[in-house]
Amino acid sequence: MTDTSAATAVRHLIREARFGALATLEHEGGPYASLVAIGTDPEGRPTFLISRLARHTRNIANDGRISLLVSAAGAADPLDSPRASLVGRIAPAPEEEVRVRYLARHDAAAGYADFADFGFYRMEIDHAHLVEGFGRIVDVPGAALLTSWDDAQELAAGQAGVIAHMNTDHADAIALYATVLLGAPAGDWKMASLDPDGIEVCTGDLVRRLDFSQRITGLSAVRKELVALVQKARQETAA
Repeated sequence: MTDTSAATAVRHLIREARFGALATLEHEGGPYASLVAIGTDPEGRPTFLISRLARHTRNIANDGRISLLVSAAGAADPLDSPRASLVGRIAPAPEEEVRVRYLARHDAAAGYADFADFGFYRMEIDHAHLVEGFGRIVDVPGAALLTSWDDAQELAAGQAGVIAHMNTDHADAIALYATVLLGAPAGDWKMASLDPDGIEVCTGDLVRRLDFSQRITGLSAVRKELVALVQKARQETAA
């Protein structure tokens, strides 16, 4: 049986990570680790924008097996904070599914995303090994880390409009999500992505995940949830 809280913890680590350590296999079979920038696809798989000239990309061309280490951002003591080693395979990703989400986290990448040697990739996770400080170590199957969109076609079709509307007209609400509900520092917070289970907000080098109170599949329901969340934040501020 999957540990639900462990799966949630790993999902948050993946969705809040901007960078991670990517381990690939050299042609001779030895490991090679490199620092890479990370995004996520709509289901929550890690995504990458990498050059075929890079050593790790050459390794991937020979053997798609990889591991990716993600850890809690900004932790004072990384060894006493949550981190997860993801194990699986990497392959090219459909650009139309991952480009916008990736660039929302890494806007500087827009300067080279269209270079001929760069391409988008994503990771299929077989399992994750979660370490939460010194007290808890759990293995989580990859299937438990994905967000399903099977019943959320309306939300899928309208998500870009919701994100644009929130960023244009409700920056104050997004700031409350981040600073009050998530306890993050003040900043120029923007909504980066939206899915049936929650949203990601970002500012500078920080990405934070806010889960919904329930699964959301339609546009009316997501508007109600976003209003309810800002009302909750205002109530907590006034208390």
